Formats: sequence, structure tokens, C-alpha cells
Amino acid sequence: MNVYKLCYWKRGVHSLHSHPHSHSPSFSLPAPIPQWPQGQGFATGKINLGEIEVCQVTNFEFIWGCKLTSDSKSGISFYKPCIVPNGYFILGYYCQSNRKPIRGFVLAAREAVTRRKEDSCSNNPDYIPALIKPLSYSLVWCIDERREDDLNGGVYIWLPQPPDGYKSLGYIVTNKLEMPNIEEVRCVRADLTDNCETHHQILKIVPTNLQLPLEVWSTRPCLRGMYEKGVAVGTFFCRSDCNSGETIACLRNLNFNLHAMPDLSQVHALIKQYGPTVFFHPSEVYMPSSVSWFFQNGALLYRKNDSHSEHIDNEGSNLPSGETNDGEYWIDLPNDARRETVMRGNLASAKLYVHVKPALGGTFTDIVMWVFCPFNGPGILKFEFMNVSLGKIGQHVGDWEHFTLRISNFTGELWSIYLSQHSGGRWVEATDLEFIEGNKAIIYSSKYGHACFHHPGTYLQGSSKIGIGIRNDAAQSDYYVESNNQYVIVAAEYLGDGAVTEPDWLQYMREWGPKITYNSKIELDKIINRLPSKYRNSLKNVFAKFPNELSGEEGPTGPKEKNNWIGDERC
Repeated sequence: MNVYKLCYWKRGVHSLHSHPHSHSPSFSLPAPIPQWPQGQGFATGKINLGEIEVCQVTNFEFIWGCKLTSDSKSGISFYKPCIVPNGYFILGYYCQSNRKPIRGFVLAAREAVTRRKEDSCSNNPDYIPALIKPLSYSLVWCIDERREDDLNGGVYIWLPQPPDGYKSLGYIVTNKLEMPNIEEVRCVRADLTDNCETHHQILKIVPTNLQLPLEVWSTRPCLRGMYEKGVAVGTFFCRSDCNSGETIACLRNLNFNLHAMPDLSQVHALIKQYGPTVFFHPSEVYMPSSVSWFFQNGALLYRKNDSHSEHIDNEGSNLPSGETNDGEYWIDLPNDARRETVMRGNLASAKLYVHVKPALGGTFTDIVMWVFCPFNGPGILKFEFMNVSLGKIGQHVGDWEHFTLRISNFTGELWSIYLSQHSGGRWVEATDLEFIEGNKAIIYSSKYGHACFHHPGTYLQGSSKIGIGIRNDAAQSDYYVESNNQYVIVAAEYLGDGAVTEPDWLQYMREWGPKITYNSKIELDKIINRLPSKYRNSLKNVFAKFPNELSGEEGPTGPKEKNNWIGDERC
């Protein structure tokens, strides 16, 4: 059926220029991926999701690109997946910004071999195929640059129209006004899919001449975490006035054995290959330590309404375990001459505490590395060329920060790293990382606060627009931890009971520092009143946006009490 709506821009689009030959080069990690230890289904190139089997396609054929300005890196490019294994079908095309080298994937799918054999042998009349061709396509958006009597020219974005009971998982992009062949792509039975959401915006065009707008987004499953089943397909979402009510789906892993996750020997190999080096600031005072060093050197356990404290044994076996953070217990520094020494940590003893868990329906592995520091130092305020110490504001006993390596279970390739930054954080793609040796990235821990960054510099927690905020200074130094050998695996639930012995202290769900509340307004007013009057109103507005952690001193809860222990990262 060759019926479709024409939703497009004619030639002469202002500020948008076809860019057919300058798409980005491809990206690869600095060193080749090694041969992983033999296991079950990890890094075999394909993953069984139940009724369908998928593979990751990373080879692309350039279809069309554009730039928004004279800078060729300001636009986007669309790609067709190519070199697809025999028997697999693509689910949609790929799109990315021109600012980065090509580094992405889309999934191709086929019906699981066992399912095909069963149905071919039984001639099951109730058989409903997992994959099916679309009925047709709707034209979502285009730039029409055809010359007279010529179908070629411009770009045309098509959404597959699935039969009832099926979902589309991506778009097709062509450079001709001719409906794509229905053999080009497959739709997936609805019960094998999950809901997805838009994530990073790749492109937004808001025309000024009443022509059709366009937004292009990357997608991800709506529900994410180590027990969720949504699988990212790698396709993009396109929104215009023509398809404002239409959506696409992602896949759902209905194979509950998670056969593509790495076994313990493979996890160790992955950490050896990718474990980052964490650099602390050359002026850092409050270094990390191991948890056992912290306990051995006098850390104390307190209970509410009890003036007495209890020494914590080396493994934390006398800490209360389980339950939730009810404020009944907290940990504090020693109350003797060792207090100052313990505040400063002990870099030589420091360990990365590793939690390994499934991500994106078991198609990726998250290796979460937790760093413990006995003390978080005070904040430093920056505005213009001045720096002002915030005194006790921002400091607290106990500090847990982390970063997460996300690794493809199709190949064992490092895909991205999540960097925690106080109460939030961000994902950084491998294309943006600095590498120190082979495939080992560099992570910079900020001075006093220990937030994680992927480049050195000064990062403001506040308003970068007006140059006012709390400083996060990150730089390379002689103080560092090599996570590829200074680590302990503390949890990997998917491996089953007994595979990894969780330490006693990991079950402690209360706070790793005392809570000390003070009137932050009074403290901040003291600072503001010391400054020139022209800065005071701006500073008051910035201070109003600071997180609650700057309103007093309160130790954090441990890793297992964080919502990203089970869930996805906060980004």
C-alpha cells in the first residue's frame, strides 16, 4: 500500500544544510579486546531473549547527514545497519551526533532456533510468529530536494506500520521519496516488547518560518535496574507534528537464566582489562581507605539515646544488619588522638568494592566500583576570581562515591562509565574518556568532595552561567588507586548463593557518620555579609539551589542502601 502523508520541508531550509560526505570516523578502544576466559553465553556475539535471539550490529552504511551551522560537527547523521548475520533482521536504523566518532549499535533479531524447530515439526496452528514484516510505512519527516522527474534527493524518515498485536522498534531512513521495501525491517510481537523512553536529545530543529519541526532522541527502556527486563535496541526516536502520538518500543528479555552474564572468572578478567586508575587531587587531605582500616583504627558505633559507643571489629560483624535507615544507629570517628589521623584516610589500604549486576535486561553488565573515604571535607565557594572557604558547610564523616563500568555482554567491550557526583552523576561514553594504559580509563576524584570526573579541571556545583558555585577541583597527581588490582568483589547476586560472600559491613543500612544539624541560613549569611554588596543577591539565589547536604553534617548510608544498588544510575 503506497499511501502516506507528506510531512516535509522543501528546499531552502534555513540553517540546515545537507552534509552527505563528512560523517564521523568510527571509534575503537585503544587496545584490542582480549580473548575472554571460556564460559557460558558471555561475549558469544548473540543473546537469547526467549522466543527471539538478538545480535549487536555495529557496522553502518552512511545514508544522510546534516549540519546546523558552518561547523560540520554541529549536525547529525543517519546510518543503515550493515553486515547483518544471515537469518537476522534489523529493527531500525541508527542516528548520532557528528560531534563524536561513530560508536553505537542496533540489535538485529531472529526467532530462536528451538522455537522454529518446534513449530516446524508440530505445524502448530496457534503459532504466532515473534517477528513479522510491517504492513506499510508512514512518512514522518523529510527534506525534499528532488529535481523534476527525479525521485532521489533529500532525506525521508519512515515509521514501519505493524500489524495488530505487534510493535515497531525503530525507523527507516532513505534518500529517495519511495516507500522502503517491507522486507527491510521487522516488527516484534507486542508481548516480547517493553516500553521505552527518550533519553538524550540528538537534534532539535525549531523552524521560524512555520515549517515542520523535528526532534531526534536516543532511547532506552523505561524500567531499568538489575531485576528489570527491558532491552535497549539502539535505534532512535523521531518526533514531528506528523507522528506526535506515535511511539516505538524496546525489547524484553523473557529468558530468566541470564546466560549472557559473565561468570566469576570473566568478571575478574573484565576488571583487569578495564579497571580505571582513580587520581586524587594533589592538594587532597581526605584520602580514601579500606573499610577494615577504618574499623581497625578506632571507628565507633553509636545508638540513639545511648551515650556509650562500641568499637567496631575489623569486619564489621558487630554492626546491626538489615532493616532500613531508621536513624537508630550511626558510625563516627574515634574520639581519641587517632581522630585526625583517621579523618585523613590511608591511601595504601584503599580498595574498590565491586558490585556486579545485570543491566538492560542482561544484555550489558554493570561493574559498580565503590570508594570509601573516612571524611568528606568542607566546600569552597568560587565566584569570579575569588575563592571563599565555607568552613564546616559540606563536611561530614564517611563518604561513599562510585563509578560504574557498563560492558556489552555481546562482545565484552567497555561501552560507557557512570561517574557519581555528590547526589547525582552522569554517563560518559567511551569516546569521551581519557585512557592511561590500554583500555584502562582515568577517573579524577575532586578535592575534598571526591566526586568523579573524566577530565581534569574545575567544575562548579551551582551556576556555571554566572560563575558562582561550590568548586569541584580535579587533577592528576601522585595520589591514585589502580582499581584493576586494588579491588574486592563484594556482591554479584545473579551468580547465585555462595558465589560471592558479602562482607558483614555491607549489610549495615544506617549512616556512616553522625548527623549534625545547624542553621545553614545563618552560616551562609555570615559568608555573604563578608562579600562586596554587588555579589550578594546573586549568591543568595545560588545558595537557595544548593542541595540539602550543605545544610548540615550527615554521614551517608552504605552502598546497599542506595537506590542505584538495585536500580539504574541517577541519570
